[in-house]
Amino acid sequence: MKLDAVKWGGSLLLTLGLMAGSAWAAWEWQANAHGLRLAIKETAHLTERTNLGNANSEQIMAEQGKRLALEQWLAASDQSHYRALTDEKTKQARLRDRLATADLRLSVLLDATGAIRKSSRQVSLRLSADSASAKDICFIMAQAFSSWSRRIAPVFSEFI
Repeated sequence: MKLDAVKWGGSLLLTLGLMAGSAWAAWEWQANAHGLRLAIKETAHLTERTNLGNANSEQIMAEQGKRLALEQWLAASDQSHYRALTDEKTKQARLRDRLATADLRLSVLLDATGAIRKSSRQVSLRLSADSASAKDICFIMAQAFSSWSRRIAPVFSEFI
């Protein structure tokens, strides 16, 4: 009986060992297969994310290009505006200098076209720029206008 117990014990031990070995082999095989599937999915996910990142990078680069073009256009526009402003200031300074040195005569024409009298009156005032200041010019123009208004006032009073 002892021999039978040892035979049964040995066969039981051998069966348990084979079962444990096959369970371990199945476990390893499934882990490798599952790991392979996970690696494939991870690679696909990584590829998808890389493509998405590249697309976003291209979009950002395109927007930066548009922004750079807009900044350059604004700078050119600002530069041309500044150049035009500077040119006008230069023209104004040149004209002021010409007036100050009497290279140019100041001419003021008052046109008193009378629709009532059917005749036109013109008062021409020519002054040398160095001899007349703006105050003098305004004073002379006011005198010319007052004398003109005194001459035209009786005509208007006929219609009132």
